[in-house]
Amino acid sequence: MNRHKNRLEPWEILVREAKDLVDLYEMASDEGDSSMESEIRQNYLDIKTRYEKMRILELLSDEHDPDDAFLTIHAGAGGTEACDWASMLYRMYTRWIEDNKMKYSLIDLQEAEGGIKSVTIQVTGDYAYGYLKGETGVHRLVRISPFDSGGRRHTSFTSVYASPVVDEDINIDIKPEDLRVDTFRSGGAGGQHVNTTDSAVRFTHLPTGVVVQCQNERSQIKNRDIAMKMLKSRLFDYYKEQQDLEREKNSVEKKDISWGNQIRSYVFQPYTMVKDTRTRWETGNIQGVMDGDLDDFIEAYLKYIWDQKIKAQKGGI
Repeated sequence: MNRHKNRLEPWEILVREAKDLVDLYEMASDEGDSSMESEIRQNYLDIKTRYEKMRILELLSDEHDPDDAFLTIHAGAGGTEACDWASMLYRMYTRWIEDNKMKYSLIDLQEAEGGIKSVTIQVTGDYAYGYLKGETGVHRLVRISPFDSGGRRHTSFTSVYASPVVDEDINIDIKPEDLRVDTFRSGGAGGQHVNTTDSAVRFTHLPTGVVVQCQNERSQIKNRDIAMKMLKSRLFDYYKEQQDLEREKNSVEKKDISWGNQIRSYVFQPYTMVKDTRTRWETGNIQGVMDGDLDDFIEAYLKYIWDQKIKAQKGGI
C-alpha cells in the first residue's frame, strides 16, 4: 500500500502544481507583468525535472520490478586484466547504489590477483531489480593496461547478472536429487573460525546448470539459507525466461550472456566513450560512469524495452 501510495501521490501533487503554474502564467500574461517571468521559469523547470524522474517509474511495470535484486559480477577470460575490470564494475555499481539511497550487502566474494574473480551482492531498495535488470550481459573494456609494461591496449570482458529477490512464498520445486551441495572453507579475511571450518556453501542445480554460492556468513546454516534464496531467485528468472522465449520466438531482446555478445563497451584509449550496443546511448564522460553515473543508460534501456513491447503489440516486429 505504501509503495502504491508513494507512486500515486507525487503525480497528484505534480498535476496540481502544473495547473497552478498555468494559472499564474495566464494571470501574468493578461496583466503584462514581466516581473513573474523568473519565478514561472524556475517552477516550470522544477516540474519538468520531477516529471522526467516520475515518468521513468512508469516504465517499471513488470511484476518483479519493485523487488530487491541479487547482482553478480564474474570476471571473464583474461586473468589479471579481467579481475581488475570486475573490481572496477563492482565499485561502479556500489557507487550507483549509494547515490540512489539504496543499500547492499555482500553475499559472496572471490578475490584473485589484480582484483575480483566473482562477487555477489544483494541490493535493497524500491525498484532495485527494475533499475538493474538491464545491466545483465557482457561488459567490454578497452584500455592501455596498467599491468602491461609495453603499454599495449587490452580488451577485457566481464559478465553481470541481475535477478529479483523473489518472495519466499513463490513455489520453486527443487528436488533433492537435482541439487549438488558442496561445502568448503571461506576465503579472504574473516578470522580463524571462518578460515578453518567448511562454512561456505555452493549449490549446483543439475538440470539447469545454475550455480550459486555464499561464504559471507560465519555459520554454514546461514550460508545455506542465503544460497537457497539465491538459487530460487535464479531459477525463477531462468524459468520465466524460458517461458518468454517460448511465447515470443521472434523477440528482439534475448538475454544471451556469452562472450562476444557485449551489451556495453567502455573505451579508455585511444578515446573515451561508453556506448550501449542495444540502445545506442553513449557518453564521453567515462569517469562519471565509472563513478556510478548510470542513470542515463538505465533510462535509455527502460525506454528501449518499452518501445519494443509497444512495437510487438502493434505487430511491428
